[in-house]
Amino acid sequence: MARADSLPDRLRSGLADAFRPRTSPPSIASVLRSVLWPIAILSVIHRTFVLATNGFITDDFGPVYRAVSNLRRGLDIYNEHFEHVDPHYLYPPGGTLLLSPFGFLPEVASRNWYFTLNSAATVIAAYLLLRLFNYTLASVAAPALLLAMYSTESVTNTLVFTNINGFMLLAEVLFFRWLLDGRRGHEWLAGAAIGLALVVKPSLAPLLLLPLLNRQWRPLITAVAVPVVFNAVAWPLHTDPMNFITRTVPYIMGTRDYFNSSIQGNGIYYGLPPMLILGLRILFLLLAIGSLVLLYRFYRTRDPRFWMLTSSGVLLTASFLVLSLGQAYYSMMLFPFLMTVVLPNSVLRNWPAWLAVYGFMTMDRWLMWQWPTTGRFLEYMKVTYGWSLMLVVVFSVLYFRYLDAKADGRLADGIDPPWLTRPRERASVET
Repeated sequence: MARADSLPDRLRSGLADAFRPRTSPPSIASVLRSVLWPIAILSVIHRTFVLATNGFITDDFGPVYRAVSNLRRGLDIYNEHFEHVDPHYLYPPGGTLLLSPFGFLPEVASRNWYFTLNSAATVIAAYLLLRLFNYTLASVAAPALLLAMYSTESVTNTLVFTNINGFMLLAEVLFFRWLLDGRRGHEWLAGAAIGLALVVKPSLAPLLLLPLLNRQWRPLITAVAVPVVFNAVAWPLHTDPMNFITRTVPYIMGTRDYFNSSIQGNGIYYGLPPMLILGLRILFLLLAIGSLVLLYRFYRTRDPRFWMLTSSGVLLTASFLVLSLGQAYYSMMLFPFLMTVVLPNSVLRNWPAWLAVYGFMTMDRWLMWQWPTTGRFLEYMKVTYGWSLMLVVVFSVLYFRYLDAKADGRLADGIDPPWLTRPRERASVET
């Protein structure tokens, strides 16, 4: 029987294959994979184990660790001083219970595990997102997506500030994966996934409109039941649970004028008239509603994946912009929507869409010491402008598609451009 090659032999063989002259010209895809994979992997390592370990001016984990430690020791949790601008602990009792294992470790070890697991959740979410669009790890899309995600402000600052957004993104992608699967058992799981996210914070709550519009009641049941159960169990374990209702909830419902990229947050910061702020919020809410109506009418049954993921982008972007609090790294939840650019009928295949993405995803800082007022304005408003432009782009693309289809008398066949409705042309374009 032939002896199996040892590990050192296999490593030498692999290295030899990597550097040996090729017997045939490499494809563009293989060259791109060779270029992108090392950069993507090192970017993940750098963000996770260098930048996150170093930390920065904001520490979102500090209040979390204090809360879970106080829960373990039987001390009060909801006694924040909201007049300070430091990060506050705003998670409900159920969220404290869910995160309580982190309170059994020393603070440094707990923080290290927290951002490492958040990064791992982000990587898993990227893989599941690839599979949602029928890509594999062997495709160019795999390293390209991973590199793109870890180059953004939202992923980088989630790890540097040690926030929970990585877990939130994973819950969101699982929600879409199981919801689009359509099997009954998976619908229950979809609700449970988003329910776990809602236990901690309500950022993904607008997405519950999608199964409601799609007449999928099972996800709604588990999405509501999971937070209810966690909070019911956690309530008697807290020494001050009513303080969450009487002190924390009023603060959450208010609007702060710092680290807030919503229309209301920046409007208050710059002293805009209240009626102008209200008018802008109504305007962008109407744009979102118009987009959702067109998506529901013309795509829900024809193209469920496109409908659900594009609608999710509209819902989340509108919530970040129109509600009382919108922070830049919330944009991490828009990755499933941005991934729709690979679809032939995507609303993102135009330059204004990616100008908007630059606004809310870039790590570029626009502060200018020579012109501080201008620099602060550009820095503070770029996320708000990005979200605003994205809603304008989505509505405009859908509305002009509608007008063209109506003028051509083909609304009964949907509003996609004619070349998308011709199977032979569509196949050649996708290839």
